[in-house]
Amino acid sequence: MELDIIARMHSSFPEKFGIPRQSGIVPQLSSHIVFEPKYRSADALRGLGGEDGFSHIWILWQFSENADSGWSPTVRPPRLGGNKRMGVFATRSPFRPNPIGLSCVKIDRIEMTESMGPVIYVLGADLMDNTPIYDIKPYIPHIDAQRDARGGFSESTALYRLDVNFPESLMKVLPLSLREPLKEVLANGPRPAYHNDPERIYGFPFGNYEIKFKVDGLLLTVVDVQPTA
Repeated sequence: MELDIIARMHSSFPEKFGIPRQSGIVPQLSSHIVFEPKYRSADALRGLGGEDGFSHIWILWQFSENADSGWSPTVRPPRLGGNKRMGVFATRSPFRPNPIGLSCVKIDRIEMTESMGPVIYVLGADLMDNTPIYDIKPYIPHIDAQRDARGGFSESTALYRLDVNFPESLMKVLPLSLREPLKEVLANGPRPAYHNDPERIYGFPFGNYEIKFKVDGLLLTVVDVQPTA
């Protein structure tokens, strides 16, 4: 079976580090989907958006950075401290037999453009910039939302958050549109949870900025913000 790449995601994350671990965790995070030339058809999106359309979509995509990394029957979920093993099919680890990801995102708007055809702007995505997308399907609330569902071991870490100390002088370096999304990304703990060195400085690119921070217990402090372009 061969799969066509139908589109690519464009986000504020040029690298894996810092990306939210699941879709919807940072609902303010804006990204947009640009279709490949072969699939730039307005008809293909008929009925998807607008007041009478769907509010959310499922995105089927490729873990492109892990495509050739192989897989293991068990993995170590970072939120469990990195030492406890779980079966790969009980996790959303990117190291899978087939490197396929699944995300649910909110449609912000759909714009028709001359150069790129229809572009879908979404909120809450957890995809790296330029991620290949295989398919898009509507989220159907009365079918997809299972009210009696259980969350397994993920429920033990569902409330994990860090307090973020973001000095005003550094915050002002960022445009307004990036400030709240970045604070939420940081609050969800972008570094591996099993790291425990309060003096270690972490960094990751976010949009056109390099963000540096350190973590002491449940307090994350931003120490530098620098433009990269």
